[in-house]
Amino acid sequence: MDDVVTCANCAARNRLRAAPGGQVPVCGRCGEALPWLVSATDETFRAEVDAGVPVLVDFWAQWCGPCRMVAPVLEALSRDRRGGIKVVKLDVDSNPAVSGRFQVRSIPTLMLFRGGEPVETWVGALPRRELDARLEPYLGGSASGG
Repeated sequence: MDDVVTCANCAARNRLRAAPGGQVPVCGRCGEALPWLVSATDETFRAEVDAGVPVLVDFWAQWCGPCRMVAPVLEALSRDRRGGIKVVKLDVDSNPAVSGRFQVRSIPTLMLFRGGEPVETWVGALPRRELDARLEPYLGGSASGG
């Protein structure tokens, strides 16, 4: 399953596919970095967390109210920090192998990966300001396109 995102620069809709070598996806029309927000499964997870930028994984479930509260925060983060972070959503109900492997016991759980390995874990629906503060040591600088 491919995810579709809209370019913040030219409004073109782009289909996100696995990028070779974990490269940041760019708009097919204007070449600007795209918001990198994709869904993963137990089968695709390893490839999704292997990227050239930090990867924030959202372990969530459809029935989880706090998960629905954090979803727009993560969408905005992927837009504002496009080119600097990848956001991966993993539904724990449909993908028990990965959530079990990382011992996810509460949702939402946000796990930050660098070089394909977890470096930080945060449990609960964090407000945007707090999430930005926690990510800052790993992302640095200001938003790249927002």
